[in-house]
Amino acid sequence: MSISKSANTYNRQNWESADFPILCQTCLGENPYIRMLKEKYGRECKICERPFTVFRWCPGARMRYKKTEICQTCSKLKNICQTCLFDLEYGLPTQVRDHALQLKDDMPKGDVNKEYYTQQADRQLTDNTMPAGKLGKSQAASDMLMKMARTTPYYKRNRPHICSFWVKGECKRGEECPYRHDMPSDPNDPLSHQNMKDRYYGNEDPVAEKLLRQAASMPKLTPPEDKTITTLYVGGLGDIVTDSDLRDQFYQFGEIREIKIIQKQNCAFVTFTTRKSAEDAAEKTFNSLIIKGRRLRIMWGRGQGGDDSAPTQGPKSKVSAVPGLPGVLPPPTDYPPPPPDASGHYPPPPPGPPHGAPPPGMLPHPLRPLMGPGGPRPGPGFPLGPPPPGMAPPPPGMAPPPPGMHMPGMPPPPRAVHYPS
Repeated sequence: MSISKSANTYNRQNWESADFPILCQTCLGENPYIRMLKEKYGRECKICERPFTVFRWCPGARMRYKKTEICQTCSKLKNICQTCLFDLEYGLPTQVRDHALQLKDDMPKGDVNKEYYTQQADRQLTDNTMPAGKLGKSQAASDMLMKMARTTPYYKRNRPHICSFWVKGECKRGEECPYRHDMPSDPNDPLSHQNMKDRYYGNEDPVAEKLLRQAASMPKLTPPEDKTITTLYVGGLGDIVTDSDLRDQFYQFGEIREIKIIQKQNCAFVTFTTRKSAEDAAEKTFNSLIIKGRRLRIMWGRGQGGDDSAPTQGPKSKVSAVPGLPGVLPPPTDYPPPPPDASGHYPPPPPGPPHGAPPPGMLPHPLRPLMGPGGPRPGPGFPLGPPPPGMAPPPPGMAPPPPGMHMPGMPPPPRAVHYPS
């Protein structure tokens, strides 16, 4: 097909002309007063190879310029953004969305069949804003899509490209460089080899394969063993989610006994009348509950520690649960007093050790001999006996000195002399 502007009007009648692009919130940026450049028939569509109107803009400060890559007809057929080719409703690649909805792509890839298919789809989409093909006939979103859907823009995708001169150490612009001064990722990383057509047709897209692996390993909410627990914890409410919003969301799973909202912690506790209703609500809303644009966190509640319905034994008193402990404290042990004797008096306490005696298990001081009425007697200090040669005997009634101690009238002990080696 000729794409020259000087060709006849028959070849140009299928060229696309548009006034506004079809973009997601991430590619559009956070600036509401954005300025775009429009070029009519500026480039060929990367999918159907038809000339279309190209839009170019800057999403924000310190971000790279972006432009539309595919025509609006191909965008409407898949309900995707013209720039990033992600789904407009869930913010996911088409391969992940089609896998969750069990859709099979039947779009032709040949030149002639693709041109005819595009013309027929363009006629169907002239007065219809809903997606065409099998996507428009698909059922409601699955739990997998609701759990993986992106609810907030991901502006990190709009960052500028890496400066190749900075990587080589030759960039002289400094902070004025419009490119990013970061090291590139591993060239063997599959995410560094992305293709526009693979993402559109959902064929071996590395980003989609990574998300599918994350979905396969996604944790599940296990019900507690205590069958009396029928309460669910709902976190991340904020200031916009009210009691009526929670009741409208959870009433479909069964009768609700109570909804208690704690504003300081931005959470709520939803109590059902039956355990089956609570299990159904936890299974259907775990990692997939979104109310007023906020993704809420679902967990099982905890049982009450001091249950009055629990059976008790004997006169033991009940002790309430203490925060931080795994369960209820055991009741205190009451030791009964000793029985009285025949006269009605209680026996006295057992006698303690004699005055001055060491407690049980402790020996007397090893350097202090025991003194008796007739003088020192052998004890655990040191044995009594004749004094060594050259030492005067101690006076009567005095114990001999310990080794190493010099006393008057005795020869000094020998000193050790050390000679240098």
